[in-house]
Amino acid sequence: MNLEYFIAKRLIKGKEHKISISAPIIKIAITAISLGVIMMLVAIATGVGLKHKIREKITAFNGHIQIYNYDNNTSEVSVVPVSLEQEFYPEFKTIDGISHVQAVATKGGIIRLENTFEGIIAKGIGKDFNDEVFGEYIVEGVMPNYHGELNSDALVSKIMANRLQLSVGDSFPAIFLKDDDPSKMPNQRKFNVVGIYDSGFEEFDGTYIFVDIRHIQRMNKWGSNEVGNFEVFLDDFDSIKEKSNEIYGQTLSNLDTQNITGKYYKIFEWIGLFDFNIALIIGIMIIVGGINMITALLVLILERTQMIGILKALGTNDWSIRKIFLYNAAYLIGIGLFWGNIIALGFVYLQGKFHLFKFPNPEEYYIEYIPVHLDFLTVIILNIGVLFLCLLMLLLPSYIITKITPVKAIRYE
Repeated sequence: MNLEYFIAKRLIKGKEHKISISAPIIKIAITAISLGVIMMLVAIATGVGLKHKIREKITAFNGHIQIYNYDNNTSEVSVVPVSLEQEFYPEFKTIDGISHVQAVATKGGIIRLENTFEGIIAKGIGKDFNDEVFGEYIVEGVMPNYHGELNSDALVSKIMANRLQLSVGDSFPAIFLKDDDPSKMPNQRKFNVVGIYDSGFEEFDGTYIFVDIRHIQRMNKWGSNEVGNFEVFLDDFDSIKEKSNEIYGQTLSNLDTQNITGKYYKIFEWIGLFDFNIALIIGIMIIVGGINMITALLVLILERTQMIGILKALGTNDWSIRKIFLYNAAYLIGIGLFWGNIIALGFVYLQGKFHLFKFPNPEEYYIEYIPVHLDFLTVIILNIGVLFLCLLMLLLPSYIITKITPVKAIRYE
């Protein structure tokens, strides 16, 4: 039998433990641990959730990696076409971890109505477009279907629809300048609104409409096998730099690659600060919880001074006695962790399910509600880390036991 564990268990379950002087302090320490765990898990869930959601939205418009002609480097619109006849299209077989490749083209234009006009970038998509990635942002109507003959169906953003007073079923004219000679009569197209999307990313929503890529090919006088660029989707975002290098090495010398972390580096620098904020919150909460547990431990030791003296008089060494109180502290930390996890995970579930809390200024965070993301492994690692660090912090204050002499301790009242 583990003597230290047996004594600690008796101390915890004893009735005098619940009515002792240390009881309020112990409750405060447990509450501090619980609140700390709640703060840490919520910080991780909201921080990681926001990062994932922003990354998903940028990816939906750009893919993880773009492959394009070098002459298009500084342009938001497609200038020099790329041939569809590539070894990596329609499937990248030489590199693992790539889920999808799609061909797109972009062209700048203007939507001109009777009372207003709006500058746009028309993004041409085809039958290889990944509807699953973008489908969640459709708020009205449907995704255009470009699998058949050339059609004039278009997908516009909610922001643009409100500005132009358009709704599903309406049509609108668009004007596109000719790239080879802007002085010539511009290309004119009439599109029908079949769907309205809302990603919450005003930088994209206020600019992009989606049309059949064959319109852009015809306006640019490209062949049916020529596109503006390719968008590559990955299975794992964390491998984006590694895959960018691999893809660059597997493509022709006249093609270049760029990933979204480089294209939108300011946004990714900003969301990178979330990791620092999360680490700061975790560090502060562990320190606060550790200090409260140190206080509780010292009170427990002082309250059990006579017991310590008797155990020493019976020949128990200092480390065994220290283990008794560390077992006791571990039990109290465990209670705090249990309730903290129950409350935090409950909040994360409810927020993910019902979106109870929303941003007061969603345009600054590119999303209306506070997103959450928490995986099981993170929860386990956090709990083990908190328990370990708190017990590590308690080793030093438990050293006070070695200073207690049996004679004085037995007489202590």
